[in-house]
Amino acid sequence: MQNPRLELDLTEQEPIPQSGVEAALALMRSGKLHRYGETGGKPSEASALEAEFAQELGVRYCVAMNSCGSTMFVALKAAGVQPGDAILSNCFTLAPVPGAIAHAGARPVLVDVADDYTIDLDDLERKAASSGAKTLLLSHMRGHICDMERLSAICRRFDVQMIEDSAHTMGAGWNGKLTGTWGRAGCFSLQSYKHANSGEGGLLVTDDDDVAAQAILFSGSYMLYGSHLARPGDEVFERWKYVTPNFSMRMSNLAAALARPQLGAVLADRCQRWNQRYAWITSGLANVPHLRVPVRPAKEQYVASSIQFSLIDLTREEMARFVAACAERGVHIKWFGADDPVGFTSVWRHWRYFGEPQSLPNADRILGGLCDMRLPLTLSADDCNAIDASLRAAMQSIAP
Repeated sequence: MQNPRLELDLTEQEPIPQSGVEAALALMRSGKLHRYGETGGKPSEASALEAEFAQELGVRYCVAMNSCGSTMFVALKAAGVQPGDAILSNCFTLAPVPGAIAHAGARPVLVDVADDYTIDLDDLERKAASSGAKTLLLSHMRGHICDMERLSAICRRFDVQMIEDSAHTMGAGWNGKLTGTWGRAGCFSLQSYKHANSGEGGLLVTDDDDVAAQAILFSGSYMLYGSHLARPGDEVFERWKYVTPNFSMRMSNLAAALARPQLGAVLADRCQRWNQRYAWITSGLANVPHLRVPVRPAKEQYVASSIQFSLIDLTREEMARFVAACAERGVHIKWFGADDPVGFTSVWRHWRYFGEPQSLPNADRILGGLCDMRLPLTLSADDCNAIDASLRAAMQSIAP
């Protein structure tokens, strides 16, 4: 009996909490969408979001911007990265990460990927020793968190500062310490499909006075930085306000109003429900031939808003046929092994603005068979079982 085609939208989002809708409507009625006002009044939605997110993570400062890509670029600049500097970064990531490096005028030194999809720490150690790079832009790609204690020790040994791309790990951590708080700065996303949805937006967090002050000025505060709640003192801004350009990357009040009610208890509840769906899916895939889901370490407190698995012992043609067979059954898989970039998905081979190809022995093997699927919170247990059945049937159709 042929499996019926599933009518599931894997991009479906939960509604914005009613309090966020009401705050957004009030803003639209007032017209006060820009975060800064030249006269007094209560703190803006953006400033309140910054203070609340900083408190939630236990950090001193937070700066709200228009995208996570903006926060990564600004974090690099505020950390002192200069044009031409070498920046260590995962080869397994998405285009905004190398884009931030290019935006800063720096050059990437790509680090290989391990079998569990995290950064290859042996390769990181080699390249930290040989490249001269003093900054690591670490991507917790698709929510996979490496051994952060070992990584931090490597960074200390080679005097490498760390900036964390935590776009996929809001609410996640390693051994009890939240992502985004391990390095000099952390960068989070509020884009749709992430853990809090304002359509687009980014949050930079740091405990560093100078990074925070520069980030606020870079983001486009003009001389209105005093209205920020989660900021360093005026004396820090005196060091930077005449030498820091305004890049106009600040967040609007409207995006902040949508995001604020999605933190705290709402975020914690979402994290639990995402991991439940991940468990439902992975348990059903345990014995599918030619398909492997990595075992996640006990110290990784992940938030699985998506699932990744590897196709093994298949030809590239068979992998392409599997992805097509899944789509025919209504399950849309992203395949990192595709020859050309599709939608949001691209890999290091597609980023030709880097110049010369780099040596990444594991990447073709690991990413060539890597598949990726969103796990919207709208999925039920029955939906997850049906997805598993569809994936199993798709595999049976190409590799009986």
